[in-house]
Amino acid sequence: METVTEIISAEALLAHWQGHRTLTRRVIEAFPEKELFEFSIGGMRPFSKIVMELLGIAGPGLKEIVSGQSSPLNESFDNITTKAQLLEKWDEENAVVNEYFPQITPERFHETFNLFGMYEAPVIYSIQYFIDNEIHHRGQGYVYLRALGVEPPPFWER
Repeated sequence: METVTEIISAEALLAHWQGHRTLTRRVIEAFPEKELFEFSIGGMRPFSKIVMELLGIAGPGLKEIVSGQSSPLNESFDNITTKAQLLEKWDEENAVVNEYFPQITPERFHETFNLFGMYEAPVIYSIQYFIDNEIHHRGQGYVYLRALGVEPPPFWER
């Protein structure tokens, strides 16, 4: 049997992820209201739609992992039409992340799970995807902000 050595604790991983989530929130805050919902470059989605994707993944994905029950991915938040509403939903989902992440036992991180009924992988891979996907999309937000003449928050201040 292979010995597993812990490189990073679950608590440290959550703190790392929450640092990214805090920075993403600051990027949302930096957007002018109208441009958050309308501005795009090269056919990419407005940043509000990108954030809605992130909202549909992290909290709901963790709920699925903890419950063991998979359901379809939902990135539609048509009732969100203002920056204040988007930030409120971000904060709500952040609370979900804080509630559900600690409920994942160490053994579960290595179990295979069919996330959203579409992505079969070890739980840790899904969580790493949640983080990587957020970083990728936040980078799009940085490009949008710079194109709008808005200085984005420093990426290293998490």
